[in-house]
Amino acid sequence: MRTALITGGSRGLGRALAAGLARDGWTIVIDGRGAAALHAAAADIGGSVTAVAGDVADPAHRAALSRAAADAGGLDLLVNNAGTLGTTPLPRLAEQPVRDLEETFAVNVLAPLALIQAVLPGLRARRGAVLNITSDAAVEGYETWGGYGAGKAALEQISRVLAAEEPDLAVWWADPGEMRTDMLRAAGEDADAAPPPEEAAAALLRLISDRLPSGRYRAADLAGAR
Repeated sequence: MRTALITGGSRGLGRALAAGLARDGWTIVIDGRGAAALHAAAADIGGSVTAVAGDVADPAHRAALSRAAADAGGLDLLVNNAGTLGTTPLPRLAEQPVRDLEETFAVNVLAPLALIQAVLPGLRARRGAVLNITSDAAVEGYETWGGYGAGKAALEQISRVLAAEEPDLAVWWADPGEMRTDMLRAAGEDADAAPPPEEAAAALLRLISDRLPSGRYRAADLAGAR
């Protein structure tokens, strides 16, 4: 039995990835800050799904996630998908409240690293995988996306170094592209014109099913390579 821990699994890309893996027979552990939405998602996904409500920036919650993965028999895949935009409306760097970046980095950078550290012994034992969800904002100079993009760039560098340090694991950092999500809408973009997250999830699931080499991937490229 293969087990995946997916943060931010109550909606959007995380939920779509959880549903796809559940259909393939995986045991799933998902989290989200809203308990009602999280448990509704778990019921919708079906199969063997454990829902653990909480904030990934909270060390006690991360410990609970690690225990849930261990209780499921061990972990094969960690998906660091939970994230925050930070300051909204997205400001130019000249107006970026620096203190707001503390929360952005806590959720988008420090929490993924701490969760990796917590589950790494189990992943090593099972020659598992880590999938970190990043963004094109990590590598492009989009106006007003500086704070969010800086956090995602840091997550990409963590991923790159982790891949070098843990050659027996598969470590992927992936840009899903624009998706029809509440986060894109909160950023002031036309979310209704974007494709549903299920399309990006279908592409990213190829990383897992084919266990592609560690590295950076774009969902658009993976979909085009099918």
